[in-house]
Amino acid sequence: MADLEDNIQQVKEAITQAFPKPPGLKEKSSANALKDRLDWGEPVLTTIDVRDREAFNCERITGAMSMPLDELVEQAQGSLEPVRDIYVYGETNQETAEAASRLREAGFRNVAELEGGLPGWKAISGSTEGQAFNAAFSEQ
Repeated sequence: MADLEDNIQQVKEAITQAFPKPPGLKEKSSANALKDRLDWGEPVLTTIDVRDREAFNCERITGAMSMPLDELVEQAQGSLEPVRDIYVYGETNQETAEAASRLREAGFRNVAELEGGLPGWKAISGSTEGQAFNAAFSEQ
């Protein structure tokens, strides 16, 4: 029986070593780092846009959730686990840092500030959605 358990353990170790791991979450993150994780296919992260709803509706990172800064903590606590990897962005890096700080103070452990926000994301050709995207697409 011990040989069987040893064999099972060896197979488990071999399998986990064969699969690449996604890039880790850092407190301050570039748009490229987020894009790498999304391209890797990681399903266990959330992107939060803390800008006002008008800006969010106009254009946002594809798949981002709207949680305006004044509602952020309450909405996050109601819908996200404290161990979830969260990428947050705002209108400015200062607004982004404020949002990340609020989330961390509320007990969220894995929060990354997306430096450059939406403009930084668009600069690397990250996908967006919203009214601005739809208007540009319909003009073509």
